[in-house]
Amino acid sequence: RVICDFLCSGQQEVDLAVQSSKEAYKSWSRLSGSERGRILLEAARLIREQREDIAIVESINTGKPISESRVDVDTAWQAVEYYAGIAGTLAGQHIQLSGGSFAYTRREPLGVCVGIGAWNYPFQIACWKSAPALACGNAMIFKPSPLTPLTAVMLAEIYTQAGAPNGLFNVVQGAVETGNVLCQHTDVAKVSFTGSVPTGIKIMETVAKSVKHITLELGGKSPLVIFSDCDLENAVKGAMLANFLSQGEVCSNGTRVFVHNDILSKFVEKVVAKTKAIKIGDPLLEDTQMGGLINRPHLDRVLSYVKQAKEQGAAVLCGGDRFVPDDPNLKDGYFMNPCVLGNCKDEMTCVKEEIFGPVMSVLAFDTEDEVIERANNTNLGLAAGVFTRDVTRAHRMAAALEAGTCFINNYNVSPVEIPFGGYKMSGFGKENGIATTEYYTQLKSVYVEMGDPQCSF
Repeated sequence: RVICDFLCSGQQEVDLAVQSSKEAYKSWSRLSGSERGRILLEAARLIREQREDIAIVESINTGKPISESRVDVDTAWQAVEYYAGIAGTLAGQHIQLSGGSFAYTRREPLGVCVGIGAWNYPFQIACWKSAPALACGNAMIFKPSPLTPLTAVMLAEIYTQAGAPNGLFNVVQGAVETGNVLCQHTDVAKVSFTGSVPTGIKIMETVAKSVKHITLELGGKSPLVIFSDCDLENAVKGAMLANFLSQGEVCSNGTRVFVHNDILSKFVEKVVAKTKAIKIGDPLLEDTQMGGLINRPHLDRVLSYVKQAKEQGAAVLCGGDRFVPDDPNLKDGYFMNPCVLGNCKDEMTCVKEEIFGPVMSVLAFDTEDEVIERANNTNLGLAAGVFTRDVTRAHRMAAALEAGTCFINNYNVSPVEIPFGGYKMSGFGKENGIATTEYYTQLKSVYVEMGDPQCSF
């Protein structure tokens, strides 16, 4: 159903947003880090206070269960709080040189930054991008996905209520055209994008023309490797977390589940039973475990991947079809039964391409060397996971897997303290952790001569 109507921002609206952000940046960048931190702390408090309201809007807009939306809001305020603490610690370096001369470095903000969000974690992404940007002294213009435009506006209101200057965090609405105007704008210093690989490539081409800073957090086709010596119950939980959060619409999902042949049948039996037991329905009900996919075209696309997998020889062990809830009010919803595919081979489309839905592909393996080679045989590298009781093997695997994040005996946990970002075509730059401050600042070197210049002229 229609939730709201909004107008797409064009050149004029973007120009106004950039102008107001430039004005806010002048005063904001002159504040001390501690002064900025106090405002961010207040914003974090307001997010906690409005947690339930934000979570409800997020679930209505994305289709994800309310229990997940609450967690998303929690990770959002934790990010804002974390960077509030970091704001006052940003510092350069003093370098002593010969003859009493010295140099120092200054870590300075970039200016007006653009954040472009995805539709699967709208509020969380808005906070993950804006919190470090603002902590470092920048202003941000944020464009949410046109499929999920609502909660970014709630965040803008919260920043204003917390005491941020008007225009420091601006929201513009729109689709590709609006994004292009933002990326091409001469007064934008940086673009941080979360979304698909094809869109990321286009954004990179656009910003290259004006040599802007850029962070890309793109798609994944991540491997989850389960060895025979694992705690099987935990491995099954890990596979569920790696495939079915947010209806499977998660970029870091471990959708290629490699299981050692010795435990393959036991693993499949347990994971299929758990998948069949997932409660699908109204995302605002407390016991709902899976809601609806983002829209009808996306649902059709995910279902077509299952159909193609079957044609290519995969076995549909459960799910993979539309789900119609008993509630007549939900009969037109974009629900599907979560799917486990068996008998998968590396060359199948379902194994090679990102499906971005609740579809798990199970593959068998025999040796560690074999599975490392197969796991890395992809042009994406966002995440990876391994379940084993062997601590040396766990660290060997973490070192060998070509991915920006590797989980050992868990999956899809993203504390704000840990940098998050991909290898290969999954993008570059980091979100979260102290590392992110490097991507929202630029380093200036200052040389101070304490004697007389040595001049050959």
